[in-house]
Amino acid sequence: MAFGIPFTITIALLAIVAFKVGPALVRPWLSPLKQLPGPPNPSWLFGHFRQKFTTDNLLKQEQWVEKYGNNIVLNAMFGAQRLYTHDLKALNHVLTHSTEYRKPLFTKFTLSSILGKGVLVAEGEQHKIQRRAMNPAFGTPQVRELTEIIVDKASELRDLWKTKLSSEGKPTRINVLDGLSRMALDVIGLAGFDYDFGALNPDPSKPNELNTAFKTIFEENESALLAMARIFIPPLRLLPTERSRRVDGALKTMHRIGMELIQQKKAAILSETSGSVEKSDFQGKDLLSLLIKANMASDVPENMRMSDEDVLAQVPTFIVAGHETTATAVTWCLYSLSQAPEVQMKLRKELLQVTHSTPSMEELTVTALPYLDMVVRETLRLHAPVPQTIRVAEKDDQIPVSTPYKDRNGVERDSIQIAKGDLVAIPIAAVNRDKHIWGEGAFEFRPERWENLPEAVAGMPGVWGHVLSFLDGPRACIGYRFALIEIKALLFTLIRTFEFDLAVKPEDVSKFTTIVQRPVVLSEPENGSQMPLLVKLHHAA
Repeated sequence: MAFGIPFTITIALLAIVAFKVGPALVRPWLSPLKQLPGPPNPSWLFGHFRQKFTTDNLLKQEQWVEKYGNNIVLNAMFGAQRLYTHDLKALNHVLTHSTEYRKPLFTKFTLSSILGKGVLVAEGEQHKIQRRAMNPAFGTPQVRELTEIIVDKASELRDLWKTKLSSEGKPTRINVLDGLSRMALDVIGLAGFDYDFGALNPDPSKPNELNTAFKTIFEENESALLAMARIFIPPLRLLPTERSRRVDGALKTMHRIGMELIQQKKAAILSETSGSVEKSDFQGKDLLSLLIKANMASDVPENMRMSDEDVLAQVPTFIVAGHETTATAVTWCLYSLSQAPEVQMKLRKELLQVTHSTPSMEELTVTALPYLDMVVRETLRLHAPVPQTIRVAEKDDQIPVSTPYKDRNGVERDSIQIAKGDLVAIPIAAVNRDKHIWGEGAFEFRPERWENLPEAVAGMPGVWGHVLSFLDGPRACIGYRFALIEIKALLFTLIRTFEFDLAVKPEDVSKFTTIVQRPVVLSEPENGSQMPLLVKLHHAA
C-alpha cells in the first residue's frame, strides 16, 4: 500500500514529538526529586504554573515553603519536576558549580532568540572567554569614567519631569516607569557603545532606527499560551507568525547597526594605536570600545579572542541587562519611598547635605552617603528586579544542605539527591525576603535593618550586599557595579528635587513577572506596565 507525503510527514512529526516528549513523561517517575515533600500537583499539563503566578511576587511558593519545608519539589508542564529550595548552602552549591548546573535549553532559546549568544547565554569555555574579555569594561575604574554620563542623563530626566509639573504647585500624576525606562535606555546606549537612542527627547521627524528595533523586540506582545508552546515544543518555532516576522526584521536592523559600530570602533582603535594594540592604549569610555580593545590586545592568545559575532551578541545583552533591571529597580524604590514618607524625608535630608548636583562615583558610595546605600540595599532585597532563574543538572549530584530535612517517607536527609537533567529553581525574590533569614518584618521596607542584620543573613550567597539579586559564582551579574551607581545617581538627583506619593491605592498596585518584575495597576490593565506617582517639587529645590 502506498502512503502519501502528508501521511509520511505526520508520522515523522509524531516520531519527533514522541522522541522529545517521551523522556519528559518518564522522568518524573525516575527522578529522585519525587522523594521530596511538596504540594499536590493540580494539573499534569500546567503543573503549579497557574498557582504560582496568580499571586504577587511568587507569594504562593513562599507559602508552600512555610508549609512543607525549605526543600520541596514543584511541578512544571507535562508533569516535569523541579527542585525549589530556600536552603542557603544548597543555593550556594548550585551557583558556584556553574559547569554542573547550567541554564536549561528552553531558557537559552528564550534568551538567545533576542540576545544572540551573548554572555547571558554562553556556556563552558565560550562563557569564560566572553567573561574574561568583558571584565575590564565593568571594573571600578571604568564605572568611575561612566558616572558623568549617568548623572547627566539623570539630570535630563529631572528637568523633563519639571516641565510636566503643575504651575500651581499641585502634585502631578507621572508614570515614573516610563521616564526611568527611557533614561536607562539612553544611559546604556551612550555608556555601552557610544550610541544616542534619543529616548528621553525623541525627534518625531527622525525616528531612531535602533530605538525602533529595540521597542519592536521587547514591546511586541504574544499570546502567553503560544509563547509557552514555542518554548517547550521546538517544531512550533519554525512556524512564522506576524510577530516573529516583525521581530526578525528588528533583529536584522540591530545586527546591521551593531556590526557598523564594531567596525567603526575597530578602525578608531587601530588609528589611535598605529596598528599594534595593547591593553593600555585606547581610552574610549564606552563599554563596547573597551571590550573590543581587550579582545584585540596583542597579548591575548588567538584561541581566547571573541569573534565579531560574539562581540555583537553583547550589544543587546548590554541593552537588556543594563536597561530593564535598573529602571525597574528605581521604579520600585520610588514606590517604596512613596509608602514610607519618613524614609523619603530622611534620605532627602542626607542627599541635600551634598552642596552640588553632580556627584562623582566616590560621592555616591556607602562611606559618603550611608543612608542612600541602605535604601538601595533594601530596595534590591525587597524588590529584586529578576525574581527567579533556573538551572539544569549536567550530572548526578548530592546537593548539601545547611539543615537536615525529612523526605516524603519521613527519612531524615542531609543532602538533596539530584539526577542529570533535573531542574533547580533559584528563587531570588523569595529568598531575599524569607522571614527565617530576615526576621518577621522581612516583607517590610525598612532600610534601618542594614544597621544590624540578623545572624542568618551572613550565609546569603551573593556577589554584593548579602542579597541574591545579582546572583553569585562565575555567572553572577558582571555589571552590578555599574547598576548600583546608576541607581544611586538617579535617586540622588530625583529625591533632592521632588517629593513622591502614590497616585492610586496601594492594593491596586501589583507585579507582572516576565523577565523582570514590572508594576501594573490592577484597575487600569489597558495601560500595561506603569507606576503612577504624584510628583511635586520639594520646597527647597
